Amino acid sequence: MTKKVLMFCDPGIDDSLAIMYALSAPFIELIGLVVSYGNVSKKQAVTNAAYLLHLAGRTDIPLISGASMPIVEENLVYYPNIHGESGMGPIQLPAHDEIPVRPFATVPEIIARFQGEVIIVDTGRMTALAAAFVGFEKEMKDVHSFYVMGGAFFIPGNATPLAEANVYGDPHAAQLVISRATPLTLAPLNVTNQAVLPAIVVDKWAEQAKNPFSHVIRAICSHYIEAHQQMMPGSLGAPIHDLVPLMLIRTPEMAGYIERPIEIITYGKEQGLTYVDFRPGMRNEGPRIAVTLDYPLFLRTFKEGVGLSS
Repeated sequence: MTKKVLMFCDPGIDDSLAIMYALSAPFIELIGLVVSYGNVSKKQAVTNAAYLLHLAGRTDIPLISGASMPIVEENLVYYPNIHGESGMGPIQLPAHDEIPVRPFATVPEIIARFQGEVIIVDTGRMTALAAAFVGFEKEMKDVHSFYVMGGAFFIPGNATPLAEANVYGDPHAAQLVISRATPLTLAPLNVTNQAVLPAIVVDKWAEQAKNPFSHVIRAICSHYIEAHQQMMPGSLGAPIHDLVPLMLIRTPEMAGYIERPIEIITYGKEQGLTYVDFRPGMRNEGPRIAVTLDYPLFLRTFKEGVGLSS
């Protein structure tokens, strides 16, 4: 049975690869893309998402206007050194005006249409998802489940020494989402840092005869890997963070979990830090936080999703 996924995103290379996966995997029915600022500006992110829908021949999928900036605007930071100026590595994209950008009010309409079946996956800054909880409280109670890429627990961040980029980019929104989304599965850097696609797998994915994304995959993966190798000399590849929450929908056993209430620091040098309380006697319940990754199962699940033989 396919899973109906409403995806909040900010493409960005890893978001773009996650969108391609969602459009390819037979177990996912992508029912909408809510596109916001994050890795790039909202305008550029919308252009990137529209391009991917155009390539896939899926201009029927609603392309929805998300957030343009975080709740606290001073946190607005883009990452052209990692994603390129366009967010798609070296690829410069034309606008695809044949795909209308729908208003944010489309979100509750989709939830109502697929009542009780919608799975929300957020792979970007959480501003738009927080706005959905504020603006559409009744409808959000009908969401089946939430899967979010964000946070880092007892390991270094990637935006600061302490903070992961999606949480750091709007910690106030992240705090609201994590307090409201239920049931929530969080895929932090603990697992997504390990989600590296080997070059041979990327090549096979791009070489598929009927793959509409072939040239995009090659270009953006080469750029992404090179950017990570410059930051971390000797690395064999780049982690595709945003694949993980999508894959956990189908294969939850791909990760090991803890369940604890999550706290987020929203100010100061520690802004964006996520932590849980492991002291004896503290509450052992809360969001499901993925902390370990079964890497061989990750690879198998990815290959199955995009139609590659093992």
